[in-house]
Formats: sequence, structure tokens, C-alpha cells
Amino acid sequence: MSVRGSLQTTEKAPMMRQASSRSKGNTYRKTAVTVGILFIIGTVAGIFSGVLTAPVLDVPNYMDEVAANEARVVWGALMVLVMGFPLAMIPVVMFPIFRKYNEPLALGAVVFRGVLEAIAYILMVLCWLVLIPLSQEFVNAGAQDAAYLQALGGVLTDGVYWINHILALVFTIGAAMLYWLFWKTKLIPSWLALWGFLGAILYFAAPIANMLDSARLPLSLGVKWGYLMIPLAIQEMVFALWLIVKGFNHATAVLEKES
Repeated sequence: MSVRGSLQTTEKAPMMRQASSRSKGNTYRKTAVTVGILFIIGTVAGIFSGVLTAPVLDVPNYMDEVAANEARVVWGALMVLVMGFPLAMIPVVMFPIFRKYNEPLALGAVVFRGVLEAIAYILMVLCWLVLIPLSQEFVNAGAQDAAYLQALGGVLTDGVYWINHILALVFTIGAAMLYWLFWKTKLIPSWLALWGFLGAILYFAAPIANMLDSARLPLSLGVKWGYLMIPLAIQEMVFALWLIVKGFNHATAVLEKES
């Protein structure tokens, strides 16, 4: 190779690295926006699901209400899936980045916040959907059969109750992993990552306290132990908006890790 050709190659190398860095930076920007949008979709769908199903399922005569409001239950179940799948995709989308720093923890986030959480949502939806034909049989049954069907309905609603609590535990373990990784990678401000991590710890206490409470209240923000869930609920909306507006504020650190 001539001296001139060698010089041209040397001059092109920094330009190629800069172009590669810009390309990767754009990819991380898209990843940040995607994660933020997934958070918002999941949260909004979860709110709609609660609005649709709470007046039907969280009442003493839920069998009659389900039979009379089949469409509400179906739509509520669909909203749970619309909530669950986007939320479960978040650790999957982040995995290619997080694995460069701590692959076991990144994989743990995928398992807890992705796979196990999605399975719990599916089980909850199945219980709701099975309750629909059961409630139809209930309203048309005689007294003896109605008592039996009511007992079956109780098993399904109890199943949803416990699935919801296990889901909350799985969710918070996965959330703690995610925010620890965000804190270590400095992709978001430390205060925001720490807020999420500590919020996950508080949230983890809520289902445990509720399971030990003899009142058997639904697990939600508006009940006895709901205040433990509020910090993380607020943080995740702030976090989602931050990612959409600001993106990852230390993407350069990730690029240096890759080089």
C-alpha cells in the first residue's frame, strides 16, 4: 500500500467510527422511546382494565354481575393482555444493552419481569374468562346447583386473588433488577434509578402485608396497603416520560463499553 493510500485509510478510520457511533446512538434513542411507550401502553391498559372489571368482579354478587356484564369482563381481560405483553417486552428490549454489563442480572430481569409476569397475566385472564360461562350457568341453575357453581366461582376468584399477589411479587423482583441495571449503567439519572429501586422494595412489601391481612382486600392503590405501591407507580410514569423526552442520557458510556 502506498503512503498516500495509508494516509487516506488513516483519515477515514475516525470518520467511520463517528458514523458507527451516530448509528448506535440513534439505535439507543429508539430503544429508549420504545421502552417509554411500552410503559405508557401497559399503564393505560391496566387502568382501563380496572375501570371495566372492578364494578363487576369486586362485589359480593359477582356471579350475577359477570353474567349481566359479559362484554365488560371480556374487554377487561383483553386490556390485561394489552397491559401485560408490552410490560413483559421491556426487559427483552433492554436485554441487548444490559447484557454487556451484567448478563445474569439482565437475564433474570427477562425471566421475572418478562416471562413469569406474562404467565401470571395469562392465568388471570383465563380465570376471568372461565368465570363467564360459569356465571351464565349460575343464573339459570336451581338452588342446589347454584350453590355448587357459586363455590366454583369462589375458587376462580380466589385464584385471581392469589395470582395477583404472586404477580406483584414477581413484578417487583424484576423491577428491582431493571432499576439496579439502570443505576449501574447510568443510562438514566441516578435519582430516577434509585427511586425505582427503592419503590420496588416498598411495592414488594404490599402484597406480603396484604396476604397476611385477614381482611383479604384486593391489592390496589386505593386499599389499606396501597400507599406502599404509590412511589413506584409514580416513578414509572416519570421514567416513561423521561425516556421519551430525554432518552438515555449516558448512551456514550454504552458505546464506549462496546468499543
